[in-house]
Amino acid sequence: MTPQVTEPPVTEHGGGVWSIKVPIPDNPLGFTLVHLLDTDAGPVLVDTGWDDPASWDTLVAGLAACGVAVADVHGVVITHHHPDHHGLSGQVRDASGAWIAMHDADASVVRRTRSNPPDRWYAYLVDKLTAAGAPPDHVAPLIRARDEGRPRKLPGLAPALPDRSITPGELLALPGRRLRAIWTPGHTPGHVCLHLEEDHPAGLRGNGRLFSGDHLLPGITPHIGLYEDPDSETVTDPLGDYLDSLERVARLDPAEILPAHQRTFTDAPARVDELLTHHEERLTGLLALLAEPLTPWRIAARMEWNRPWDEIPYGSRTIAVSEAEAHVRRLVKLGRAEVVPGSDPVAFVAV
Repeated sequence: MTPQVTEPPVTEHGGGVWSIKVPIPDNPLGFTLVHLLDTDAGPVLVDTGWDDPASWDTLVAGLAACGVAVADVHGVVITHHHPDHHGLSGQVRDASGAWIAMHDADASVVRRTRSNPPDRWYAYLVDKLTAAGAPPDHVAPLIRARDEGRPRKLPGLAPALPDRSITPGELLALPGRRLRAIWTPGHTPGHVCLHLEEDHPAGLRGNGRLFSGDHLLPGITPHIGLYEDPDSETVTDPLGDYLDSLERVARLDPAEILPAHQRTFTDAPARVDELLTHHEERLTGLLALLAEPLTPWRIAARMEWNRPWDEIPYGSRTIAVSEAEAHVRRLVKLGRAEVVPGSDPVAFVAV
């Protein structure tokens, strides 16, 4: 019997650009699209994928299919710090000596992640979820982990520190290419899109191509939760940041969008309009829920998700509460909702 040969999941996009489908283990997203950009100084990666042996093997095989050895990689540009994007960056650097570039806001998150002991992270989650009205049975495992000094079993515990800062609005130092950083906070505080200011190789109408990371995806909306420094009292508005960033990308009007998940697509302004409408509808629905005072936990339990609340796994509920609170903060900033005075846990109500 002839063995079946699996070809590396590589797509050539023309003009010295390729994408490699690097798998994300046990995740419905399936894969991260790691992009390879040819430059006069050598190949550069946009993101690297999840830190997992199978993911690494796929990345190496994908590079080889593009005629590149991992040792040849000149640099790594990170759209944002999440482990499905930044996970293999350190391994790529170890194998090649490549530099790693990231926006300072996400580099700050990386430094904080590396420096904080596990018990401090658990304590922060306990305090945030308790203040949001999470029930004792949800908080109890985190309290046990905190008190037992249990190591975190989470991805991205020791992400690679970047070597270079990405400065928004400036061209990256990539000889022979015009790749400009566009700061698009929302999904993370330092998320960047990367605008390739070159004619589309197939002549499509529009302004170059956009590596959009998780900011703009063709069929799903990125998670917009809270991003905060436990040592800071600054109240962030990540949803407001995201909506503003969407409009900034729409004005670029790229000919083609190369996202980090799903597939390439066109007509960024139309997709932006869909996402703006989606979030406006979500805010309107949330405002109706807030006819009575609700904690962020109770808000999340009543919001519409991709499955009923009682079927959402434990970890995903924590993420959902963060997203619910990001939405209610937007309403507060718009003057359409307010904190109920003296509420503990904190509750919100429509104005």
